[in-house]
Amino acid sequence: MPVEAGTRHYQHMKVDAEALARGLIAYDPLTLGIEPGQSVVVDFTAYTDDAGALAARSASWLSSLPCPSIAIASGPADLAAFDIVVESRHDLGRVESALSANPVASTVLMQTLRVIETLDLYRALVVESLAYATLQQGEEFRRWLALQPAFLKDLDAIQAPPLRTIRIDAEQTLVLDRPQVRNEIDSHMRDALFEAFSQASLDRDITRISVRGAGDSFSIGGALHEFGHVDSATTAHLIRTERLPSRVLARDGDRYHFHLHGACVGAGLEMAAFAGRVTAAPNTFFRLPEVSMGLIPGAGGCVSVTHRIGRQKAAWMMVTGARVTARAALKWGLVDEIL
Repeated sequence: MPVEAGTRHYQHMKVDAEALARGLIAYDPLTLGIEPGQSVVVDFTAYTDDAGALAARSASWLSSLPCPSIAIASGPADLAAFDIVVESRHDLGRVESALSANPVASTVLMQTLRVIETLDLYRALVVESLAYATLQQGEEFRRWLALQPAFLKDLDAIQAPPLRTIRIDAEQTLVLDRPQVRNEIDSHMRDALFEAFSQASLDRDITRISVRGAGDSFSIGGALHEFGHVDSATTAHLIRTERLPSRVLARDGDRYHFHLHGACVGAGLEMAAFAGRVTAAPNTFFRLPEVSMGLIPGAGGCVSVTHRIGRQKAAWMMVTGARVTARAALKWGLVDEIL
C-alpha cells in the first residue's frame, strides 16, 4: 500500500530474492515501474543458496536503481551491493518509515553515497556539496523550515571568540569555545576552524593537532538559525568549496586527534570522522539528523563517516537519524577508543 509522503506516494517494492535469481536484474528498473522516490526491499530470509553470490551478480542492477535498495537477511552474508542491510522486520520498518518521511532526500543520499564510494576525498566532497545544494531548493527542506520556530541568535555567543588555541612545543590544541550554545557550528565557528586548520597545515613543525569542545558537549552541529538563510544554493555550494573545514581535514587528517564528549551531532561528527584518531568519553552520543530535515550531511559527513564505518552503516545512521552510543560507535569504528 502506498504511503503518503508530502505530495508524493511512497511505495516500498518488495522483491523475493528468488526473483533476482530468476533474472529480474536483466530488466531496466524503470521498465519494471521502479521510480525515484520509492525503495526496493529484497528478502533473503528464506533464500537457501549463496546470498552473497547473488548480491554480487546483482551489483550493477542495484547501483542503477533510481531509489534506495534494502536487503533483509537473518544471517551473515556479503550483501555489500545494497544501500542498507537489516536483520529484522522491526529494523526494516524503522528504515521504511524514515524513507517514507523524506523520500527525495533519502534517494539523493543513496545516489550520493554510491558515487562517493568510487571517488577520492576531494572529488567526493564536491559531489556531496552539489547534492546538498540540490536539496536546499527542495520541497522537503522547505517543509522542514516552515515548521521550525523562530530561532534567535545568542548575541553574547556570537561576540565571544569561537575558538581557543593552545600551543605547547610541537602540539597544538584547538578548543571549540562557545559552551553556552553547545559549540554549534555557525558561519563564525566554521570560518575560525577553517583558518586554524589551514594555518596548521602550513606549519609542519606542528606534529599533532588536538581538537575538543568546552562545556557539556563537543558540538551540536550546524546553527539552526542559519539554515535557509542563503537564498542561492549555488552561492552556498561555492562557500562550502572555499571555506569548508573538512576540505583541510581531508588532506591533513592524520595529524589530528579529536576527543569527543556529550552531544556530537551533524557537522561536529562530520569533521571529527576525518581525523586520524578519534576518542570519545563514555557519555558521548552521535547523530546525523539531516535527512529528517530534507537534506543530507553537508559538512563532509557523507565522505568521512562512510570512510570510517562503510556505506551501509553510514546510510542507516543518516536515514534513520538514530542516536548512536559511544559503545556502538567504538564497535563500528566511528571512534577508536573510549576514554
